[in-house]
Amino acid sequence: MPLAPNREVFITCAVTGSGATQDRSPHVPRSPAEIAASALDAARAGAAIVHCHVRDPETGKPARDPALYREVTERIRDSGTDVVLNLTAGMGGDIVFGGAEAPLPLNPAGTDMVGATARMEHIANCLPEICTLDCGTMNFAEADYVMTNTPGMLRAMGGMMTRLGVCPEIEAFDTGHLWFAKQLVEEGTLAGPALVQLCMGVPWGAPNDLNTFLAMVNAIPAGWNWSAFSLGRNQMDYVAAAVLAGGNVRVGLEDNLWLGKGQMATNAQLVERAVTLIEGMGSHVIGPEAVRSRLGLTKRAPKGLAA
Repeated sequence: MPLAPNREVFITCAVTGSGATQDRSPHVPRSPAEIAASALDAARAGAAIVHCHVRDPETGKPARDPALYREVTERIRDSGTDVVLNLTAGMGGDIVFGGAEAPLPLNPAGTDMVGATARMEHIANCLPEICTLDCGTMNFAEADYVMTNTPGMLRAMGGMMTRLGVCPEIEAFDTGHLWFAKQLVEEGTLAGPALVQLCMGVPWGAPNDLNTFLAMVNAIPAGWNWSAFSLGRNQMDYVAAAVLAGGNVRVGLEDNLWLGKGQMATNAQLVERAVTLIEGMGSHVIGPEAVRSRLGLTKRAPKGLAA
């Protein structure tokens, strides 16, 4: 694979995620006000896109409440700070089995399985410019948890995204996810060229090594836009790797809580570090308007909200 660095790079900041990180760092935002404020700080630091989940404001646990997404959306759009809004559509596909000897009934404490329309309710209400589409089913690190996204579910959700005019960000955790993403574009469920996020080092998806990373990169069709991230201490290494391989980058507290040994990060600090690395490699960090032009996005407000 020839060296072909990306000289015009956009940064996505994954602001809070849905992992159990809320009690591991004081900087992980919980309430809509905190999530929006952290997203805006990241935007001012250089992130062109902010990727947002929501959490229960009291407990910090991941949530699917459309009202929480609505508040985050309103706060970001009313701020006067320009940024591309990317909301997750990954919630509502969680199965936790009962254990190796008694997998059924399912464990109700972690199982959250709903239909395509319910998973897309906040997307239809808020109309972000981008939303995520986790393009496959996989085992996660937890013993009995499965992230569940069947071909039928993905076709239904992808079709809804297309009809709403929201750009899907295909989350690819392994090579088979890219294979199915190409199928969705070929059959017309998703429009091409697509946008892909390579999710590296997430147990038990694509392992965190450069050979696998380059295999993932080489599986992306020509003309598609893509970015990549990895977890924890490898986050900044993959900023460099993604730029060198011709892609864009993602950082943020969803994937990594640390700026350095013993130093907990904020989202803005992680973005600032990424900007320094990208510019040090001779590339330029582009803003939200350039991203809209590249991805064919239209900035708009949801129904009932001011632009």
